[in-house]
Amino acid sequence: MFERPIVMLDFETTGLSPDTGDRITEVAALRIAGGEIVDRYVSLVNCGVRVPYFITQLTGITQKMVDGAPPADEVVPALLDFIGNDVLAAHNASFDEKFLKAEGALLGHDCRHTGLVCSLKLSRRVFPGLASYKLGQLSQSLGIVFGGRAHRAEADAEAAAHVLLHIGRHLGSSYGLQRVAPELLVSLNRVAAAKVPRFIDAYVASRSGD
Repeated sequence: MFERPIVMLDFETTGLSPDTGDRITEVAALRIAGGEIVDRYVSLVNCGVRVPYFITQLTGITQKMVDGAPPADEVVPALLDFIGNDVLAAHNASFDEKFLKAEGALLGHDCRHTGLVCSLKLSRRVFPGLASYKLGQLSQSLGIVFGGRAHRAEADAEAAAHVLLHIGRHLGSSYGLQRVAPELLVSLNRVAAAKVPRFIDAYVASRSGD
């Protein structure tokens, strides 16, 4: 499956942007190695902020749950250590990465991940023409059972991890790749869907002597 580990990340937050003061309320990070999930870091987070009512309605995360959770200055460094130098992935990855960087910056910690994979963009390129690429509907289209409650970090990260594994298996069987390099997934994020087959064929040809 994958040549090196990839960490699938999902945050629940108080809103859409750390630039307007939104903070994280829950995190799940799942390490994918080979063809399975091998480790995980999951925690609610107390960032000392109010959880809006609509967020509680969406996620089920209440103010009381957050108030009793470990503080951000404990969770965020542990999360960054968990990710380490691995490639990072998320469904709509730019969203989760901007919160990761913002939370790290507040504590003076740099992110160390060595690439970013978006399972949403990848799915659009590898499986064009599906009715929806929202995580729940995409999972259903691919035959992935969505366990737990949607819009909770661990359930969403697990579904996204299985989407990524599905993509890895598809690339392997379709193009004869015994192992899929994370760098290939990073590159595919920037390739138009119509050009994906030609791009991968060229990639496979370039590695034929490896």
